[in-house]
Amino acid sequence: MKTIKWFFIIGSISLFFRCESLQPIVNEVISETHPTNQLTESEVINGLKEALNIGTKNAVNLVSKTDGFYKDEDIKILLPPEANVIYDNKDRAAFKAIGISQLIDDLILRLNRSAENASVKASEIFINAIKSMSIQDAFAILNGPDNAATAYFRKTTYLALNQAFSPVVKQVLDQPIVANISSNNAWSNLVNPYNKIAKFSSDLPQVEADLTQYVTQKTIDGLFSKIELEEKAIRKDPLARVTDLLKKVFGSH
Repeated sequence: MKTIKWFFIIGSISLFFRCESLQPIVNEVISETHPTNQLTESEVINGLKEALNIGTKNAVNLVSKTDGFYKDEDIKILLPPEANVIYDNKDRAAFKAIGISQLIDDLILRLNRSAENASVKASEIFINAIKSMSIQDAFAILNGPDNAATAYFRKTTYLALNQAFSPVVKQVLDQPIVANISSNNAWSNLVNPYNKIAKFSSDLPQVEADLTQYVTQKTIDGLFSKIELEEKAIRKDPLARVTDLLKKVFGSH
């Protein structure tokens, strides 16, 4: 029974990410241990970590490709909340005269390109976070709600990801991405003329925002969002799929 529990955990975690590339990991463990029907705790936890490593890499690959953020309405990065006033007043004659709508569209594209470029670096951060996972963590994920694994990552890694990711995002925001203009330059091109006009209007506030922190948070949230969607999708009928895997492994028992 103890051995079956270990296989049950491995199968569930591999299904968690709905990824065909995880199957060889499960098969390898089964092949190497089936003759004796024994798995050590170390083998189990290492297998789980390897499965999660591959799953998070796949999530990163999804959002780090071109338009991974920009054309995904669920995670697309829009203007910082502080800049909503610019969008809300874009049709005023003074702002139309400086082409504010085009500046907004240009900045949004660049923010998402920055997130897509920065996301490439996320795999290593997730790998380091997964190293601390224990067998108790695995049981909690297996027996938890639809977003148990996502909640685990948020709880144990969000602050560390934020701190580690911020310098990467800042570097990317400073890099020329589109038409040799960086995201930070595009932000200045939008905010500076707006603020000059807003100075002469009693109903328009000045706009300031920490663009690096904003994009960092939105990028990490986008990654977690994709992981959560995968988790919920596979948990719709997890026991049925795991049972099929166990029947294949222990068909003669």
